[in-house]
Amino acid sequence: MRDGADEPGRDGGLRAARPITPAYLERAALYYLERYGASAEMLRRVLRRRVETRCRLRGEEPDGFAEMVETVVGRALGAGLVDDAAFAAAKVRSLRRRGGSARAIGAKLAAKGVDREIVGAALAEEEDGGEDEAAFAYAKRRRLGPFRQPATRTAARERDLAAMARAGFSLTLARRVIDADPEDDLGMR
Repeated sequence: MRDGADEPGRDGGLRAARPITPAYLERAALYYLERYGASAEMLRRVLRRRVETRCRLRGEEPDGFAEMVETVVGRALGAGLVDDAAFAAAKVRSLRRRGGSARAIGAKLAAKGVDREIVGAALAEEEDGGEDEAAFAYAKRRRLGPFRQPATRTAARERDLAAMARAGFSLTLARRVIDADPEDDLGMR
């Protein structure tokens, strides 16, 4: 109801949705960008969904508004409200802290419409050992290997290795993490 679609009129009946205008799309873009960090493709998808919803309510064809959506996305890019490189760098830092592998991070950012070259650059900017730290963070979060109860550690080794592999870590790195000595200072990694 926020955007004027199917609001009650003065006579109690429902009134038609308001027309799609550049001002409406800019307001929708700003509202979205105030709440979420986004790539250009994510903003484009949000605006297309808004257009499709409004067109469905008005009985119009959404394809006629594609140029208007592109104009709004272009303006957001030009104004610096959307920056795929900054978005990718922030996501890489965030996902690394949670234990994300380079492979998993690449897949998540690709799903959000970020170009592979930008993702590669964001991963390359990361300090050395980022994959190792992420692997230990993942193991700690999931309580795998050295973070598991000592009595169950040996029996669960293969399962832990499989979990690390599914998370996108190489077998060599997974073995190093899972077989790490729990007496080492693992909290620093």
